[in-house]
Parts: sequence; C-alpha cells; structure tokens
Amino acid sequence: MPETTDVLVVGGGAIGAAVAYFVRLHDPSVAVTVVERDPTYELASTPRASGGVRRLFSLPENIALSQYSIDFFEQFPAVMAVDGAPADLGFHKNGYLFIVPPSHRELLRHNHDTQRELGCDVVWLEPEELQQKFPSMYTGDLGAAVLSPDDGWLDPYAVLMGFRKKALALGATFLADEVVDLERVGSAVTGARLASGRVLEPGVVVNAAGAWAKEVCAMVDVQVPIEPLRRYEHYFECQEPIEPLPYLKDTQRLAFRPEGRGYSGGVPTLTEPRRYDFGVDRNYFEDVVWPALAHRFPKFERTKCLNTLPGLYDQNDLDGNVILGPVAGLENFHLLAGFSGHGLMHAPGCGRAMAELLLTGGFHTIDLTRFGWQRVADGTPLREQGII
Repeated sequence: MPETTDVLVVGGGAIGAAVAYFVRLHDPSVAVTVVERDPTYELASTPRASGGVRRLFSLPENIALSQYSIDFFEQFPAVMAVDGAPADLGFHKNGYLFIVPPSHRELLRHNHDTQRELGCDVVWLEPEELQQKFPSMYTGDLGAAVLSPDDGWLDPYAVLMGFRKKALALGATFLADEVVDLERVGSAVTGARLASGRVLEPGVVVNAAGAWAKEVCAMVDVQVPIEPLRRYEHYFECQEPIEPLPYLKDTQRLAFRPEGRGYSGGVPTLTEPRRYDFGVDRNYFEDVVWPALAHRFPKFERTKCLNTLPGLYDQNDLDGNVILGPVAGLENFHLLAGFSGHGLMHAPGCGRAMAELLLTGGFHTIDLTRFGWQRVADGTPLREQGII
C-alpha cells in the first residue's frame, strides 16, 4: 500500500538534509521524508567538496546567500547540537583571496564595490600590498586582489552530518533507498516508486539529487541543463615554508587552501566530459595543477601530490547557478540543484529558501526569484561575472 508524506526530498546530501531541517524547524506538523540511496555517502559530492565558503560573488543573490549561510555556519555548532553535543564544523576563518590580471581589474573593482554595498567586509589590495602581505607569492603579472577576511573553509562531511542528525532529531525521516520512478499525472507528481518496492504518495517533491538531478527530472519528462562534471581535490605538501595563506582563487581556476601540514585544492576545468566518472588521471596534477602553483608560488617547485579525490559538480551548463523552485509547469515538483560547485557554501540559505517556498509559497529571507525555472525556459542565463 502507498505511504504518504507531505514533502519527499530526493537526495540526502547537504542540500537535501538542509531542506529537511528547515521545513521541520519551521513547521513540525509537516511530514518530511528524505530518500538517500547511499547512507555511507561514499560517492556523494558533499564529502568530496573543498569546503570553501565566501562572499566574493557578483550577483546580489549569491552574495546574500553567502552572508546568510556563513553567519549560520558561525552558529552551527550550537544551533545544530543534538542532546547537548555540539556539531563542530572545523571552521577555519582564514580568509578568501581573489587575484586577477590587469585585464580583470575593473571587473574585480565592480564586484568589490557591489560586495561592500551589500555589507561585506572586503579589502582591495594593489599588487604591491599583496606582495607585502604574501611575500612568497609572485605578483608581477597581477592587476589587483580582493581579500574577504571573514571567510574561509570548513569540514563538508561535518556540515552534512550536522544537518542530517538535527533533521532526524526534529522528526524528519531518512530512508536508505532509491527513487527509481515518479508517476506524473498532468501537472502533478502523484507517486514515487522506490528500489525496495515501497511506494510513496508525496504532497510535493524536492529534487536535491545534485549531479544526479537530471536523472530524477527525466522521470517526469523534464530536461535540465545540469550535468555531472568531474573535478579533483588534490592534497599536496611543499618542501619550503610559506606564510599562512587564505583560500586563494584566480581567473585560471587555480583554487587551493591550507590543510594540515599541506594544502588542498586544484584546477577544475569546464572542458571535462559531462559524465559520471570517478576515475583519476594521475598526470593531471603534474601537467596542470603543479605548473599553476609553481608559477604563483615559486616555492611550490618542490611539491608532491600525496592524494587525489575525484568528485562531481552538479554543473548548470546554462549559467553556473542553482535552479530553485517548481519546474516546467509542474505544481509540486521542485528542483534545488545546479550549484556548480557552490552547493555546500549555500546549503543553509537555499535550504531555508526552499522551506519558505514550500510552506508559504514565496521567499521571505532572500528573494531568489531570478534563480527560478523561468530563465531556463527562456534560455536567458544569469551568470556570475569574474571569478566563479
């Protein structure tokens, strides 16, 4: 016999767990069921993320999401505590640094000004100031930099477990199962069949399946521009001492941060084939990442990659931003995917936004209307400008 649930969340990673948490927090009478096919999260994207959280965006929506989410992460250990045990995140508030060549100087300035107007504590640095602050960095080809000192990085798995445990404590149900089919009647989803044979009748479905979101959309005959994009997180060490660094990103997609005795990061590329691929190209670090590191920090001429962890972005090939809300005229099928690498950092803001949408029919904390389905239907991208 079919079982009923008010909200069915497909995907129990950080995004799906955040939705469950916020829905139950704001209305404990709403039954929430999260279906996650792999409760070990072995191949899930959240534990394989870099953990960076930053306010350095150009779109007001993304800046607002970061402002809300980072403030939330600051309170996370206490707010997400269960039975008195704090949910420690390992939040390293060591800052975030964007560096650009002269050709991107004015765009960086424009984004910096937008961030300041929206209340962000960001610092403009000329190349000379950058050199003084980070003497190991080569700055001869740079035009400027922006430092966000209140940003940093945290433990992605701890975020996931914190949301999951708190959602469970609030009464959400997590099923170790897989949605294999959705029944659609007209503009509504009326049923969900699970691999175990169970059938759920949901009031509303939230597709939070990340890199697998397109597969769930296909069950209701909807095509989305979200594709799995492999990226590597490398762990490497340097043989020469380097001054304490923030999380650093440049326009060529080099992104890395300190991690223990070494560093974690890489050079994600949009030229990767779109597919579910967890293989590792053992030459990628030496051919792509190492030259970028050694150019920016000559001391990385002597470095060694000790580990490479592949993971998947839920890459929105339309514009690189999340798609949030009902899709393709379906009244009770919502999408929350397409973060393109920004999912973890925006999980609190987007989890709350989805809860508001489900419970009240609109956004209250942050207006995310522009991240809705309409831009997909119209083919009008809403892109970030500058470093993404």
